[in-house]
Amino acid sequence: MLKKFGLEDSKPTKTPMSTEIKLTRDDEADSVDSSKYRGMIGSLLYLTASRPDIMFSVCLCARFQENSKPTHLEAVKRIFRYVRGTTHLGLWNLKGTRVETIVYANSDHTGF
Repeated sequence: MLKKFGLEDSKPTKTPMSTEIKLTRDDEADSVDSSKYRGMIGSLLYLTASRPDIMFSVCLCARFQENSKPTHLEAVKRIFRYVRGTTHLGLWNLKGTRVETIVYANSDHTGF
């Protein structure tokens, strides 16, 4: 993925998002290439299946796919830089092992 978007030589970061930048809808800034932005978000969403540590950051950036701005693109690139520096993290399911997944949900789908 890093090679696909030209970020294989980027400097790794320790966190997927900066606490100082607030992503908001910005109608005044120029828009970025939406197809590239959506492709980056789609790749990261696929990666969240094995990398729950980036789930919040990716979903936050995914909100701005319709009208993405340079600040949004920089936030997505930072997530890629975080992934580059943390390739050793993630959930691994080895083929042939008997791993049982248990999921708990606090919801009522019956309507009672």
